[in-house]
Amino acid sequence: MKNRIVKPLALAIGLAVCTGALAAPSGAFDVKELDTTKDACNDFNGFVNAKWVAANPIPADRTRWGSFDALREDSLNVQHGIVEKAAKSAARAKAGSIEQKIGYFYASGMDEAAIEKAGFDPIKPELSRIDGLKNSGDIVAYITDSYAHGHAVAFRFYGSPDFKDSSRQIAYAGQGGLGLPTADYYSKPDFEKIRTAYLAHIARTLQLVGVSQADAQAQAKAVMAVETRLAAASLVPTELRQPENRYHYVSIADADKVTPHLEWSAFFKAQGADVKDGFSLSQPKFFAEFDKMLGDVPVSDWQAYLRFHAISAASAYLSTPFQQEDFAFNAQTLNGQKEMKSRWKRTLDAVEDGMGMALGQLYVAQTFSPESKARAQELVNNLRAAYKVRIENLPWMSEATKQKALEKWASFTPKIGYPDKWREWDGLSIQPGNYFANVQAADKFNYDYMVGKIGKPVDRTEWGMTPQTVNAYYSPQKNEIVFPAAILQPPFFDAKADDALNYGGIGAVIGHEMGHGYDDQGSKFDAQGNNANWWTDEDRKAFEARTDKLADQFNHYEALPGKFVNGKLTMGENIGDLGGLNAAYDALQMALAKNPKEAASKIDGYTQDQRFFLNWARVWRGNIRPEAQLTLLNTDPHAPAQFRAIGAPSNMAAFAKAFQCKSGDKMVRDGEQQVKIW
Repeated sequence: MKNRIVKPLALAIGLAVCTGALAAPSGAFDVKELDTTKDACNDFNGFVNAKWVAANPIPADRTRWGSFDALREDSLNVQHGIVEKAAKSAARAKAGSIEQKIGYFYASGMDEAAIEKAGFDPIKPELSRIDGLKNSGDIVAYITDSYAHGHAVAFRFYGSPDFKDSSRQIAYAGQGGLGLPTADYYSKPDFEKIRTAYLAHIARTLQLVGVSQADAQAQAKAVMAVETRLAAASLVPTELRQPENRYHYVSIADADKVTPHLEWSAFFKAQGADVKDGFSLSQPKFFAEFDKMLGDVPVSDWQAYLRFHAISAASAYLSTPFQQEDFAFNAQTLNGQKEMKSRWKRTLDAVEDGMGMALGQLYVAQTFSPESKARAQELVNNLRAAYKVRIENLPWMSEATKQKALEKWASFTPKIGYPDKWREWDGLSIQPGNYFANVQAADKFNYDYMVGKIGKPVDRTEWGMTPQTVNAYYSPQKNEIVFPAAILQPPFFDAKADDALNYGGIGAVIGHEMGHGYDDQGSKFDAQGNNANWWTDEDRKAFEARTDKLADQFNHYEALPGKFVNGKLTMGENIGDLGGLNAAYDALQMALAKNPKEAASKIDGYTQDQRFFLNWARVWRGNIRPEAQLTLLNTDPHAPAQFRAIGAPSNMAAFAKAFQCKSGDKMVRDGEQQVKIW
């Protein structure tokens, strides 16, 4: 279901992108792709990427296309082969094996005839229950039961390490319940057209289940009114980046005072959650308004809200009219996508959502060698060494804070390729020929798995990202850096490539993830992963003066006419890029110092330093549709790719030296403009 329980956010290198449909980039850097009519010192992104971008338009079923997307497409094609094979042999596979479950799951999603014949029959029982709600108690009971089946309604609920004691897993309840990307979409004039389109989308969705046009329009207004009130009590993404806005530990009794209509002990009991002394009611203002709405919003309005979201959550797994309506608003209107993805890709998305780690187990067996893991581990070790030296030599940080920073450095846990132990899937029942039932079964199984960890010690061996994911992440509460198998390939990593390309690619990614431990929010967690202040006041003030300069730099990047990057929203990723690229450059110099002949050599006319920066920029090449760019400017903590290609290098004297740039060139931020943090 689309309203699956949302996991807490991790800090990642990548982009919130769709997969692409063209060939994956080659490992070696092809200098013929460079646009030498452009000046590297003034338009470095254009110099590296303009020719490629012009030659690679966005596929119709995508909202963007670039290096990340090409790798994701490659990963997707490997997965496609795995699930097709599993589907063909499912009936003969070992009973209860992950191969059989994945095969049945995928085959059921590809059975278009059965899905079309069912129409919206799978959700009729739920719609009937919504029709029977009579009071606020019934509404709370419906929400509670929906959660118990793994479907988020009106707010978010999940388990995660305690901000104040990272050794234990606790429950978190947070704001949610919106159909538009952020709270600003409900009030700002910039989004008036989107609000109008959303209202029409709600009405059309309701009509698909037999609601008359007039009633559907009236109910759509009710849905919008409910969501607008929830939005008014919600924090925006820049506020949610602050740890203090994501954690508010309370006793169950105190939580009940905030929400008299919702008894939390009964809610937890229904979920099977072992909540003892308390939990995080992360945004109390939101829950106070939610409870007030349970008392004063007409039941009929709540029914309209719940009805629409029940249909919307199921639309991707119902017959064609539901899929098309869901696509028309969420993909076309919000993100500019021209065509729906093919059936196999949509079905694979569902398998990934439901059994992603099981699919990852099969993916790794086919694609990732022990040699690749060993080489990646070597790069991690080299980046760690470089980062340590940078911390030790910071001129603006006191020795007292440096020691704490080094304690955190020493406790980094790197995870490479895939988990050391795989998750068990016993208890998940997947049936041949019933796609919707399989999606629901996976939802509940995964929800119960998550809830079952609440109240227990944190399992630090567990991964929060599947091996087939082209991305990487840092977890501040586990103080771990994680690099899935799928990102450990060109253009990021190639065992046959020269050091410059690897350090400008995966080396910078590794440094980026380490940098998240010291960004504006990660730096508020200590070596054990607890939200604690390990800074002197003077050092924190010096740090924030530097981060403010970085925010100002990105605030001046214009992504669309009159629309600029939000330097505060993208702060963590920009700090990660700046510190990570510097550390990767230092690590490259350490490696080259051991091989002076290689250090002095040129490849295709470019020095090792130049190739380092060229590959960094190549990683960020890409096209994006303006609608998708607008959505991401308001929601994504990552800056647009073209600015990541130039943002960090422009602050590095090493870049200016490598390309013989001079003061005044656009890629040379010197003097007071230059940002130096880690």
